[in-house]
Amino acid sequence: MENDEKIRVSKFVSYLLRHNPEGLEMDDEGFVDLDELVSKVRRRCPRVDRNLLIKIVGESERKRFEIVENKIRALYGHTLPVHVKLEEDKQIARLYHGTTPQAAREILEKGLQPMRRRWVHLSPTEEIARDVGKRRTSSPLIFVIDASEARGSGVKFYRATDKVYLCMYVPAKYIKPLHV
Repeated sequence: MENDEKIRVSKFVSYLLRHNPEGLEMDDEGFVDLDELVSKVRRRCPRVDRNLLIKIVGESERKRFEIVENKIRALYGHTLPVHVKLEEDKQIARLYHGTTPQAAREILEKGLQPMRRRWVHLSPTEEIARDVGKRRTSSPLIFVIDASEARGSGVKFYRATDKVYLCMYVPAKYIKPLHV
């Protein structure tokens, strides 16, 4: 299977597990039966089988999915009301967020909010934040979040993967533009 097709499969799986399971039975934590997901994906991409889907999940650079026994779920990015149980991170001092120039003013005034998703997505490095921001604009602005200070006022951060941290809201007073 070519890389373009793998990307299409990954995007479709993300859509199903994050936004619209299209009839797949999903539990409270966002898990669906792996074989049922494969069957659903095969309707759109007939060459997909269980092993290929497991390979796509394993090779995902951003570790979007988790497979446990015969179940699979998206770890972050949901608009669906799922309850992914993540451990609170109490160590990281700084986090980063890449965004469009158009969104920057509102972020500096109102803070970071989940918008259409259930969580605010943050990155552990400037480079990762820049890559994330480039999905929406060729010249992303990068903000640095003082996680230590925010944590002191009750903001909780959760590590979804080694490249994605989540929180419910970051007040504007803990967000600064990163000057390069």
